[in-house]
Amino acid sequence: MPIEKIIVLEDDLILRKHLEQQLRARRYDVAAVPTLAAAYEMLSKDNFDLIFADVRLPDGEGTDLLEQLQQRPDRPLVVIVTGFGSVESAVSCMRNGAFDYLIKPFSSEQLAITLQKAEDLTRLIRVNDFLNKERADDGGSELVGRSAAMETLRSLIRKVARTQATVLIQGESGTGKELVSRAIHRESPRANAPFIKVNCAAIPENLIESEFFGHEKGAFTGALNKREGRFELAHGGTILLDEISEISPQVQAKLLRVLQEREFERVGGNRTLKVDVRVIATTNRDLEESVARKEFRQDLFFRLNVVPIHVPPLRERQDDIVVLASQFMQRFVRKHGVHVTGMSAACKEALQSHGWPGNVRELQNVIERAVILCPDGQDLQPSHLGFGHASAAPAPVAVAVPLSLPVPVADPAASSSIPFPAAAANVPIPGTSAPAASAAVPPAVAESADSIQSLADLERIHILRALDLCEGNRTKAARHLGVSIRTIRNKLHEYGVTGRDDDAAGADSATSGSAAS
Repeated sequence: MPIEKIIVLEDDLILRKHLEQQLRARRYDVAAVPTLAAAYEMLSKDNFDLIFADVRLPDGEGTDLLEQLQQRPDRPLVVIVTGFGSVESAVSCMRNGAFDYLIKPFSSEQLAITLQKAEDLTRLIRVNDFLNKERADDGGSELVGRSAAMETLRSLIRKVARTQATVLIQGESGTGKELVSRAIHRESPRANAPFIKVNCAAIPENLIESEFFGHEKGAFTGALNKREGRFELAHGGTILLDEISEISPQVQAKLLRVLQEREFERVGGNRTLKVDVRVIATTNRDLEESVARKEFRQDLFFRLNVVPIHVPPLRERQDDIVVLASQFMQRFVRKHGVHVTGMSAACKEALQSHGWPGNVRELQNVIERAVILCPDGQDLQPSHLGFGHASAAPAPVAVAVPLSLPVPVADPAASSSIPFPAAAANVPIPGTSAPAASAAVPPAVAESADSIQSLADLERIHILRALDLCEGNRTKAARHLGVSIRTIRNKLHEYGVTGRDDDAAGADSATSGSAAS
């Protein structure tokens, strides 16, 4: 609940006890005090969400409290309670920041209405504060495309949106998984409630539990105030767990309880909080493979995978490439204030012949760059896209590449060099039988400056060659290249390459070793 801690500031003992009992019966934490001095002391020790303040007190007036609270960054709502009400007094209190004005005696129904209004306002304020801090630009909120794959996807979204089922959205990076989740929320009965996103991959592991569930004041070093978690902020609406595969096993166990019971405790707290949220999760990894490798809990996977949705990569949606490019072009023309007349036929052909390993996100960035580079009053041309000759077919390498390229490694004891041949046209991609034609390195003599190959292509070639020499063992290849296994995994996702996992590679090695003996 948004409101938890309340101060009752009333000098009449009977009224103070009666109001305290009513509030405690509604499961609020209540501090009942008779004077302004005692109220100030309580406020200095803790944060409170709501104050019921009598007007006439032994050491002043409750209206004086309103002026003092205006100086606090986290000021609570104040309900003025008086037995001598008047229109002038009510107007004065409301102008000074009072939330509501009750005349004694008031009924339990009046109290319940006031509490509900305070709950609703507090929740709106906190959700609004959170959303105002979100600066991510989603690049538009509509799913654009006319391909058969997109029509099927939109149809599935309409069926799923009207239910309350948990959804797991899988697909490569940059395919628009977040847009799918927003479309589900927008077409659901919860459309007018909050849509809260948590990027699990961007939050440090030691903070993700606090981000999910919130924390109490003093729960850990730096926890100076109580803080609501994302699940609380999403109450009544939808929460998006983006890149769910990146959370630790410890947080996975606690997340499982939320999905099962829809309840949790804040970090450092003992109050059990119940929430009504719809959960949507996204990942660019195959969670079934992660379960098999013991990296992801099987029971959590089953809870998330109620309704699976696969977002197809852009290379499987050829009919959508030009449609998306045209929309991005119009958007960036307005954003950057340039005058681009259209898109040439050659430009459209170059776009459709590109492989798009980065999917829609890569297309968006390419079009933005092209709009910026295109002279005013002209159409976009292939030269503005920045593909060079590598968009349709592998280009000759424009720099001299040594026959053996030493690679820095993190472990000096494992120092070695991975051979980088000048011609590797027939090097197979690890885990597949197809040769890595795109990884070919022709003779290291450039015919012209236009044939210079990009550093990104050289990086891709070298990573694939390292994996081949390490027999598909990603851990070994990462050690030789001096990078993390996660970097190798992300790069392979980017290249559209699926190789053998380390466990399989190790099993193969063990089998061959025993056969030899």
